[in-house]
Formats: sequence, structure tokens, C-alpha cells
Amino acid sequence: MSAANFVLTLSCADRPGIVAAVTTQLAALNANIAESNQFWDRETGRFFMRLAFTAPAGVDQKALELALQPPFARFAMQTSLVPESQRKRIVILVSKFDHTLLHLLYQIRVGWLDADVAAIISNHPDARKIAEDAGIDFHLLPVSKDTKAAQEQQIEDIVSQTSADLVVLARYMQVLSDHLSTRLFGKVINIHHSFLPSFKGAKPYHQAHVRGVKIIGATAHYVTPDLDEGPIIEQDTARVTHAMSAEDLVAAGRDIESRVLARAVKLHLENRVMLNGKKTVVFG
Repeated sequence: MSAANFVLTLSCADRPGIVAAVTTQLAALNANIAESNQFWDRETGRFFMRLAFTAPAGVDQKALELALQPPFARFAMQTSLVPESQRKRIVILVSKFDHTLLHLLYQIRVGWLDADVAAIISNHPDARKIAEDAGIDFHLLPVSKDTKAAQEQQIEDIVSQTSADLVVLARYMQVLSDHLSTRLFGKVINIHHSFLPSFKGAKPYHQAHVRGVKIIGATAHYVTPDLDEGPIIEQDTARVTHAMSAEDLVAAGRDIESRVLARAVKLHLENRVMLNGKKTVVFG
């Protein structure tokens, strides 16, 4: 059995001795820490940590969990321990705009994103050829007000059947119901074509154009029942001018959306994002 790499994330009420307790246990196993990040949120009194380390040959995940149980219990930690070799599975939802979908597939193909796309789901047929060319199962699930509950049950079934670790809304232009948002909380990332919290809802670039903004942006966030209010993972902006039309802003925004969504997905896949109430702790 060869050495294996793991990522440990944890959060708990802040108090002295947390880092020492965990790292002492790892040192006793002769594990080698490759990366360590910590954050103390003074407003909430919560402590967050991410450790990437190599466990020696013969020390598997079960042995690690057993050795780390004393500090986990002592500090009442919320923890996650995963092997770095565990390749994540994602399901992508898309409507007619395919730029963020194509960017995700490209970044996976070149190896920048370490994931497998288990399925592509759409309420329109436009992305079928993209899925077929990539050898990915495509599910056409049209939706209307009367069929929304049944359609979302199909989405949930596909996520369950594919054992997906993450659902990505790559410009999926449907609002997930409170039920589905709650069921998949912390597992769904959306790209909103605006720099939240400004210009929520429909046509944010047109809203921005009316207001004469000089900067536009995009926001990747976790989905919650509150529309466009989920914990923010990643954002970016670009400067625009008075001479640009609403359509020019839309065109400029496509590039930002693609980059921001891909970065957010990468951070999530690498276990670098930790939920902190309505916010996130992101160890970049």
C-alpha cells in the first residue's frame, strides 16, 4: 500500500489548542502536512481549518478517522476527511446559453478541473449535441408551471442515481423550488450574471445599463430558497463605458461568467469552501 493524500476540513467554536490537538495526532501517525489554512471568525466565534496532508503507507482513511476522533470529540468539531484521489462527479444544468457549460467541459478536458460530468440536464434541446460530442448522458427535461414539481423530482433522481457530489447551474434559467434548494443545500452552485447583491433577478445587465454602471460582474454562489441570496463563493468584474449598449454588456459578461463559475467549481471540488452561516470561508 502506497502513501495517500487527504484533505481534512473542520469547524468548531474557537478556543486554544485546536490546531495543536489535530496536528499532534497527525504527527503521531507520521503524516506529513502539505498545506494548512486557518481562519477565526471573530464575529461568530467560529474557527475553520483546512489541512492537506500525506498519510504514510498502511494508514488508511479508517485509521485516520479513528486517530483523529479524540480531538474531533473534544472540540465538538464538524469535520470532513476525503482522499485527494477521490474524483468528484458533477451534474450540470443548462438552458439555451451554453458558454459556461462549454468552458467547464474544456477545463475538465485539459485537467484544470478534476471531475467527471455524470450528466447534463436541460429544459431545452440545444445542448444535446454538446453532450453527445463529449460522451456525456443528456437528459431533456422540459418544464412548465404545471410540471415543475415532477421535473424537479426527475432532476433529484438523476443526481441520486449518478451519485453526484455537485450540481452546477451553468446559466440554467429556471429558479429551483424551495424544496429542491433545501434538499441539495451546499451541493448546488449557480452563476448569477451580476455582481451580487446588486441587480438580482432577470436581465441584470439591462438593469445595470439603465443605471449607467461603470463596472459589471458575475457571482457564483450556493443556491438557497432565497433567490440570489445564497453564500457567495467567487466574484469578478470588468470595466464598461457609457458607449456600450446592454447587448455589449451581455457579451462582456459571458467571459466573466465562465471564469467565475469555473473558479467556484474548482474551489468546491478541492474542498476549499466552508459554509459560515450566510457567508463562506474560502481557502484559495
